[in-house]
Amino acid sequence: MSRVLRLGTRASALATTQSGMIADAIRTRLGREVELVHVTTEGDVNRGPLAQMGGTGVFVSALRDALLDGSVDLAVHSLKDLPTTPQDGITLAAIPPREDPRDVLVARDGLTLGELPAGSRVGTGSPRRAAQLAALGLGLEIVAIRGNVGTRIGKVTSGELDGILLARAGLNRLGRADEATEALDPLQMLPAPGQGALAVECRTDDHELVELLSALDDAATRAAVTCERQVLNTLEAGCSAPLGALAEVVDADEGEELWIRAVALSGDGSRVVRMSATGEPGDAQGIGARLGSEMLAAGAADLMEAPA
Repeated sequence: MSRVLRLGTRASALATTQSGMIADAIRTRLGREVELVHVTTEGDVNRGPLAQMGGTGVFVSALRDALLDGSVDLAVHSLKDLPTTPQDGITLAAIPPREDPRDVLVARDGLTLGELPAGSRVGTGSPRRAAQLAALGLGLEIVAIRGNVGTRIGKVTSGELDGILLARAGLNRLGRADEATEALDPLQMLPAPGQGALAVECRTDDHELVELLSALDDAATRAAVTCERQVLNTLEAGCSAPLGALAEVVDADEGEELWIRAVALSGDGSRVVRMSATGEPGDAQGIGARLGSEMLAAGAADLMEAPA
């Protein structure tokens, strides 16, 4: 009899919902039984600003530790939380089809960004969202916030804030999509690399499970997020500026093409490097590396020198 797979997950409503989706897919598509195992991460315990905690990895390290010590067999992450550097002993076995990657506004009275009066208070915990919002020049007051989706939306319903920015994917997965008052066009606000996608990791030496989970992988999603994350990886070597990137695989005259747009900004949104690239999906990593290098050459590395 096959062992019950232990799936490591954070305990938040969104994390358990996302992990539950993967567990259901494993049960129905792969015929294996799964149980969720809650793992507490640094990002769950430390309520300070994510950027000051190091940002990337604060929701991931404890789950990876649980994988490596054998407490769990696989783990599910929001892909945008994963460090771009691989970890020894762990394999990214599957990236399932992506949810809508866009950011959304949840605002009072059903307002859109353009309808919010100057001086309105808009909350976000993301330097990327804050910088792009500032760059739009709408005269809004940007307020740093933390907390789960329900807590953040509560700041709007209570009147503490006029609006908040969130990932649409999280609202969709929680069944709260109708609470968004506007889905933001990526031309206005590019999402975080990997936003809307999930990552399913397991131990590299668990060859049977690596092979099993590969059936959940979506090639187009993997190509897109690989390209986005390579831009981030390339820029992180010389740039700590807020970064947005969105790639997609599209049908073209001569087969599939991968298109990517990326933006790096100063913290206050006053300086912007925005570029795009295209190529074959099989060269996703190479496209991302070249685009990142071009952005560095165009001044992305200097952006954090602007006053924040």
